[in-house]
Amino acid sequence: MSSNQVYEKELAFQADRRRATVAFIKTVSDLWYDNSIELVLFRNQLINKNISEILNLHEYAGEFVQKPISIFDSVEIAQAIKQMDLPPSKLDIGKLTYEYHISGDEFETASDFVMHKLQDAKEAKGIVPKDVVLYGFGRIGRLVARELMTLTGKGSQLRLRAIVTRGEITEQVLLKRASLLKNDSVHGDFAGTVNIDLDKKALIINGTTVNVINASQPEDIDYTTYGINDALVIDNTGAFRDKEALSRHLVSKGVDKVLLTAPGKGIPNIVHGVNHTEHNPDEVNIFSAASCTTNAITPILQAVDDSFGVVKGHLETIHAYTNDQNLVDNMHKKYRRGRAAALNMVITETGAGKAVSKALPTFEGKLTSNAIRVPVPNGSLAILNLNLEKNTSVDSLNAIIKKYALEGNLVEQIKYSLDDELVSSDIIGSSAPSIYDSKATIVDKSGTNAILYVWYDNEYGYSHQVIRLSKYIAKVRRFTYY
Repeated sequence: MSSNQVYEKELAFQADRRRATVAFIKTVSDLWYDNSIELVLFRNQLINKNISEILNLHEYAGEFVQKPISIFDSVEIAQAIKQMDLPPSKLDIGKLTYEYHISGDEFETASDFVMHKLQDAKEAKGIVPKDVVLYGFGRIGRLVARELMTLTGKGSQLRLRAIVTRGEITEQVLLKRASLLKNDSVHGDFAGTVNIDLDKKALIINGTTVNVINASQPEDIDYTTYGINDALVIDNTGAFRDKEALSRHLVSKGVDKVLLTAPGKGIPNIVHGVNHTEHNPDEVNIFSAASCTTNAITPILQAVDDSFGVVKGHLETIHAYTNDQNLVDNMHKKYRRGRAAALNMVITETGAGKAVSKALPTFEGKLTSNAIRVPVPNGSLAILNLNLEKNTSVDSLNAIIKKYALEGNLVEQIKYSLDDELVSSDIIGSSAPSIYDSKATIVDKSGTNAILYVWYDNEYGYSHQVIRLSKYIAKVRRFTYY
């Protein structure tokens, strides 16, 4: 075969792949908007992805499981799912495709395979949608709003109904709020529409009304006047940090539960996937989603401790600068944080080392920690220096983390990176709170000291953890297959 013939054959195959991807995109959209069934590919979102993005995700999936994950197989599995009568679900088509591959001749058709794997879905209980109020509209609040509105679908889970801010709600204020939601210097433009309604004092996001409420304190608000009942309030102001202060939200009419997007005192501090099931939302009304760093390191620490045992260790987080630092040198209540954030590496403290023990009590007193703020606006790195009870090697340690990333309770939390060239900008937009850099792992000759590098999008990855925990608190978690 001549080189031109080979090239023509390659072009034809590429066209077939892209055509299959178009069919796949349509099936993914139909399942979501018609049936409230969300397909993901090894936890990577597929909704609103273009052809190239989906093909790239399939390439990553194939490298991850070391088996070919073809778009043609994914189309077949997706169409088989569409033929089933399933309740609202979240299904990992990467895992399903991989398992279909290794099943050999056990099933005659993809439909037979899917029916067998998803038979437990018939026992799934129905869910009642939950109203959500964002109390505060800063970096985390806006990212949570973006995600909730992008994945609203038929509104069968979380429904963003209101945003609470301080100050008079004028046309200029609404326009500024809309602009900050629509445009983001780090995460790019919102893939939707954002308009304002001055008469309603509301943002119209993707055609849906989200009320903007002015209040100086939680007790002043009667949410029922906005048609909001039994709501989950997600407090991302940072103003209320303990049980007593956060309980003020529960005084408001129309509020049922409260979630703090920061470490809290006197309330359960939750890293979803690690310890969320230890606290029953029927019995607990106020929760904390801990910090972005705690969410990044705790899943990895659990995997390592379960497998090898951790004697002690040190956490050093190389963290993006945040809004509480100064742009130029000026007074600040904290030493060093007053120096220009975009010009300096700034040593500061972090409570993440101690906070881990709130989710994993076995780590009480085992971790020391410190932080260095660096001149990047987003994307952080946690370095874990751990002394282990059992000997290991780089390959064995990586294999354990990969297993946790592929199956079990932490598949949404841990992303296993195979990239030789991974840098901080590459992890922006990752929904996993922990991106394990397998190429950077170090184990000493004794096999008892390991240094692990865990990347995290301290905004986007953490926001997804907030949403995961919100769904658990609101009891709107769908049937899942991971």
